[in-house]
Amino acid sequence: MSRLLAVATCIALLPFTGSAQSAGDYVIGPQDVLAISVFDQTDLGGKYAVELDGSFTFPLVGRVKAGGMTIRDFENALKARLADGFFKNPQVTVAIEQYRSQRVFVTGEVRNPGPYALTGDMTLIEALAKAGSTTQNASDEVVVVRGGTGADQASAPNAEGREKTRINLQDLQSGVANARNITLRDGDTIYVARAELTYVLGQVKNPGSYAIRSNTTVLQALSLAGGVTPTGAMNRTRIIRTADGNQTEIKPKLTDIVQPGDTIMVPERFF
Repeated sequence: MSRLLAVATCIALLPFTGSAQSAGDYVIGPQDVLAISVFDQTDLGGKYAVELDGSFTFPLVGRVKAGGMTIRDFENALKARLADGFFKNPQVTVAIEQYRSQRVFVTGEVRNPGPYALTGDMTLIEALAKAGSTTQNASDEVVVVRGGTGADQASAPNAEGREKTRINLQDLQSGVANARNITLRDGDTIYVARAELTYVLGQVKNPGSYAIRSNTTVLQALSLAGGVTPTGAMNRTRIIRTADGNQTEIKPKLTDIVQPGDTIMVPERFF
């Protein structure tokens, strides 16, 4: 099971703390496609695309404006138009057939970054899933930047003057009380930060640099490198760490937490 799928499964069991948007509160926009039905009047029902000016032509009543209105308000407005000389107490139902006017942007360490249609009360986890989930180089931190446009995506992590919410995916997975599966809004940008690196060298199967997340242990870092070779001396593993320009060598426990920039060295075993 992927890490993101595990998060999504866990979220289903958590009490939702975001401000959920009901379907009737969705604000209709240009290019949305509406599915409209009128009880006992099948000829009037169908799919209607909202044009760029926010209106479209409906049988009997002509041009009707839907852009900028919630689904519930538009239902009432259309009902009033049909009741004005055509039907007595018409029963009108409006739903979104295709969401086209509102978008969110998913950037950073996801498999398929780009804009995605905002469908109703889409949540953070749902948007990440639409983007193919996070890559193996992703950190645990996700930043949701509220407001802006697609042109603002590149500066999302450092956006000035806009609301930013930082969320830890591991917190969501573990059920931390203040971790929120945010309900997204039109124009939100989701930025998945790149994980910082540690280096695993010496007698390991695949020496190199590896992305680490919070609470990655020495043993987990060694596992990322394929584990210690038969000629490796795990009990003599050392960490070379640089802090404030000073380099130190540490003899770690396998349960110690690795820090970004650490170099883990596994020496050859003596025979």
